[in-house]
Amino acid sequence: MRKLKADIIASFKNKRINVFILFLLSAFVILIFTKLSKYYTNTLPFEIEKLNVPQENVILNDSVKLNITLKTHGFNWLKYYMSKPKIKIDFSKDVYKKEGVFVWNKSKSYLNNTQFEKQVELLSISPDPVTFRYGVNMVKKVPVVLNTKLSFSPGFDMSNDVFSEPDSIIVVGPNILVSQITALEAEPIILNDIRANISETVKLKLPKNASDLKFSSKQIILKGQVEKFTEGTLKVPVFIINAPKNTKLKYFPKVVSVSYYVSLTNFNTISVKDFKVVCDFNKINESQSFFVPELIKSPEAVKNAKIKQQRIEFILTK
Repeated sequence: MRKLKADIIASFKNKRINVFILFLLSAFVILIFTKLSKYYTNTLPFEIEKLNVPQENVILNDSVKLNITLKTHGFNWLKYYMSKPKIKIDFSKDVYKKEGVFVWNKSKSYLNNTQFEKQVELLSISPDPVTFRYGVNMVKKVPVVLNTKLSFSPGFDMSNDVFSEPDSIIVVGPNILVSQITALEAEPIILNDIRANISETVKLKLPKNASDLKFSSKQIILKGQVEKFTEGTLKVPVFIINAPKNTKLKYFPKVVSVSYYVSLTNFNTISVKDFKVVCDFNKINESQSFFVPELIKSPEAVKNAKIKQQRIEFILTK
């Protein structure tokens, strides 16, 4: 009986403590909301987010900040303290040039209407106006140089050369630095056992003074079309060129076998007329009785085209 009585008293006491804590927390929350609902005046440093700075110009005092005095309720002040506040300055419409500087001179009412909420009253700005010293940039477009080592699975090859997207980079910066850059080399990339189209992101090797420069991109995408390839062979006629007008000659064979490597997609599009084999009379000496045939024409779609016969015998007749 005594134990039951003690348990009831302890339970009652615990409930009293819980209720007390609940009321204490409620009072604290109400106090916080009351404080945050009131309006306060304070000055905060605002970072400047520069938009649409002309490419030909570089801002020299890049770390300038605005000290802005505001009057607003505590909820907004809490937001400002939790994240760095910023002011956006659009250099395409909000500034003007004057004696080597950009000048930003906007009224308090303009800022209130465009960059602050209705519950915020802007009281003062420092410095006012804001000036940005600038220098003249050089803008230069330079090619990307690839550095690749590719090997393919048996029966696969490129149907065209590998290329990069983009194939050139715009570099912006001081004239003395940009003028020294003639190209940007991609980081080396090695791909083995390739049997599908290539699409690889590759970083660019940037110069040591890259922090003083701006690049339209710091990486490229290496691309290439890979297809299944097969070998083809065609009988191609041989033509004699540069033979003297009054000279008659007989030669053999009059056709030669030309082998080539081509994708399965283009295999049926290749024909004899796409090749031309010639023997040049000007390239033989008086004691020579054979020509060395040359393949002077072959379609772009084929790789490693070559003539299997290396000699064309001939005799001169009257």
